Amino acid sequence: MTKAAELAKMGEVLTNSQIGGRRNIVINGAMQVAQRGTSATGVGSGFAYPTLDRYKIVPSTSGRATMTQTADGPSGFANCLKLECTTADTSIAATEYFILRQSFEGQDLQSLKKGTSDAEKVTVSFYVKGNASATYTCELDDADNTRHNSQEFSVTTNWTRVILTFVGDTTGAFDDDNARSLNLDFWLHAGSNFTGGTHTDNVWHTTDNQRVGDSQSSFFDSTDRTFFITGIQMEIGEQATPFEHRSFGEELALCERYFEVIDYNTLVCFRGNTSGSGDVNGFAPFVTTKRATPTMTFVSGDSNIFFATPKLGGSRVGQSGAVTAGHGRTLTFIASADSEL
Repeated sequence: MTKAAELAKMGEVLTNSQIGGRRNIVINGAMQVAQRGTSATGVGSGFAYPTLDRYKIVPSTSGRATMTQTADGPSGFANCLKLECTTADTSIAATEYFILRQSFEGQDLQSLKKGTSDAEKVTVSFYVKGNASATYTCELDDADNTRHNSQEFSVTTNWTRVILTFVGDTTGAFDDDNARSLNLDFWLHAGSNFTGGTHTDNVWHTTDNQRVGDSQSSFFDSTDRTFFITGIQMEIGEQATPFEHRSFGEELALCERYFEVIDYNTLVCFRGNTSGSGDVNGFAPFVTTKRATPTMTFVSGDSNIFFATPKLGGSRVGQSGAVTAGHGRTLTFIASADSEL
C-alpha cells in the first residue's frame, strides 16, 4: 500500500470511529458543573437535580443518600459524582427504584437514525467504583416510544472504565423537538416490577419487568454502600473513543440551557413603578437561551426588585419592602427549564 493510500485509510478509520468533531452527547460528563451546589443530603425523597447539573435522581424508595461533587476522579478527571447510602432499604417492594438519569432532547438525537433501517449503534462508556463489588444496570430508555435497552455492568473498589455498545433500534423514531426523548439511566436499586422477568442484555423491548439485570445489586443494601461515577460518554458507533474533554465554559453553557443562576452584583437601568408603590424594575438577560419557558425563583437581593423572564415570557418574581437608595442593585435568581428533562 502506498503512503497516500495509508493516509487515506487512516482518515477513513478516524471518520468512521467518530474521533473528529463533537462526539459526546452527554452534557457535564466529567462532573465539572454543579450550579446548585456540591453536596445534598436526603437524596431519594423525590425527583430532583440535587447537585451536579444534568444528573437527575428518579426515586421510589425509603432509602436515602448523600450526593456530592467529589474531587476523587480517576487519572484525567478532577471530579466525580459520589452517592453514599445514609438510610438502607433492604426490604425492596415490587414498585421500588432508584435511578441516576440524564435526559436528552429529541432534536439532538436525530443523527441516531432511530426508527429507520439505518439505525445507528450507540456506545456508552464511563468510569465507576464503589466500596465493594456490585452489579448495576445501564439503560437507554426511549421516552417517546416506551422502548428500553439495558446492560449490566460491574463495579469494584478500583476505578474501571465500563464500555457498553447498544444495537440500533429500527422501531420508533425520536420526536424532532425540545422535549425529552431519551433517558440514559443508571439503575442502582429496583423491585420485582423491573427485575421479575428474564433479562437479556442489549435487546430493545417494551417489557418493564425485563428492564433491570438478573444480577442487580441494591445500592441501599447497607449504609456502607458508595457509588462513584465520572467520564460518562455516549457516542454514535460501536467503538468507545477517548473521553471528549470540553472546557468548563463549554460545559457551563450547555448546562445553562436547562438551569442558570442569574447573579448580578451591580444591576442598573431601573425605572420607578408608575403606580407609586415604590417598586423598581430592571432587565437582566439570560446568558444562555433556555430550552423552554423557565420557572423563575428569587434567591436573594435588594428589596422591591422584580424580574420578568425575557424573550420567553413569564410572571415577574421578587420580594417586597423598602427600596434602598442608589441605582445599583444586587440580586440572584434561578431560571430552571429542566423540570421535565
